[in-house]
Amino acid sequence: MKISKEFKWEMGHRLPFHSGKCKNIHGHTYKMRVEIEGDLDENGMVIDYYDVSEIISPIVDELDHSFMVKETDKVIIDFLDKLKSKKVVVSFETTAENITLHLLNKIKERITSERIKKIKVRVYETEKTYAEDEIEL
Repeated sequence: MKISKEFKWEMGHRLPFHSGKCKNIHGHTYKMRVEIEGDLDENGMVIDYYDVSEIISPIVDELDHSFMVKETDKVIIDFLDKLKSKKVVVSFETTAENITLHLLNKIKERITSERIKKIKVRVYETEKTYAEDEIEL
């Protein structure tokens, strides 16, 4: 059985290696769909939607209205520090693909039920573009 829940947040980033517009500071309204697959419990649930929110909302709250920046992008980190702006410093380029992997791993760390067999994360950077990956537990 599989369930799904969606989350949204606003976040800025840039891709310094990019030859187009994405090298500039910009932001997106991100949407994430999380699918959780597993066995039903005695009440007929894979996992309660409330528990899904309890697991994932803190992760999304950390990102909401922040700027995600690679740890080597010192110019932007210093700029954000001067502005006292919310930032999330990561070890990877902030592509949709890498953000998806990052979120999938953070969610995996917080799942404790042995009934859960698979987690799939789809992150929409725009209405028309997304990255997706899944992991079996």
